Amino acid sequence: MKIITLVENTEGAENCVAEHGLSLYIETEKHKLLLDAGQTDAAVKNAAVLGIDLSAVDTVILSHGHYDHSGGIIPFSKLNGSARIIMQRKAIEPHYNGERYIGIDKNILELPDVLLLDGDTKLDDELFLFGGITGRRCYPQGNRKLSCMRNGEKVPDDFAHEQCLVVTQDEKCWLLSGCAHNGILNILDRYTEIFGNAPDYVISGFHMMKRDGEHTGEEKAVIIETARELSEMNTVFYSGHCTGLPAFEIMKEIMGDKLIALHSGQRVI
Repeated sequence: MKIITLVENTEGAENCVAEHGLSLYIETEKHKLLLDAGQTDAAVKNAAVLGIDLSAVDTVILSHGHYDHSGGIIPFSKLNGSARIIMQRKAIEPHYNGERYIGIDKNILELPDVLLLDGDTKLDDELFLFGGITGRRCYPQGNRKLSCMRNGEKVPDDFAHEQCLVVTQDEKCWLLSGCAHNGILNILDRYTEIFGNAPDYVISGFHMMKRDGEHTGEEKAVIIETARELSEMNTVFYSGHCTGLPAFEIMKEIMGDKLIALHSGQRVI
């Protein structure tokens, strides 16, 4: 198995572009796939630098319906017109941060092999997708500004468009999420509900980034409690993108070697 961070907010491998976004390249015994595609064509450029042949990718999984995870799909499609592109049906709804549109490019829906899902789906014995995350403990505070258009009305986003990928390989389970808008602890609760135990590895943003000043006391409490609960698990976590450096550093102090930073071009395994 091979996992490489094609795009992340911070620079990693030499000559690889960093941008606010996320894209992971994954090779299993049966598949070559992407989880998300970043914001621009940076994933395509970085793949060329890293010697990754994107024309061989058979599946693209979109973790949720935001531009910084889906914007690279159109540039990718110019290299590869045969890959399945899989997302939850609600990912095509308009999404907003305040008044700013942050949803997907609707041209993606015109691509030849787009699959819209309604809930959990087992793709094969390696790949499983799940959503249905309804818990709200240690809920990311940054979600307060996010909304979606539903039935012609703007409503707070419930992130029903978010899905997580589970990869099973060599008797190990990898749980991958884009931003964990639903809260990483709630995602892990849902994972345990489905699989009966904890994953061996998790790769995910934690959606704790604060763009406008320092974290409030309430936000810090959520970060600290999340890190404490994660540190008690026999799981290794890789995180970056929307986690934000200040939050990552707070969590790293608590989690130690159980928390590893992602960077553009970095080989995870």
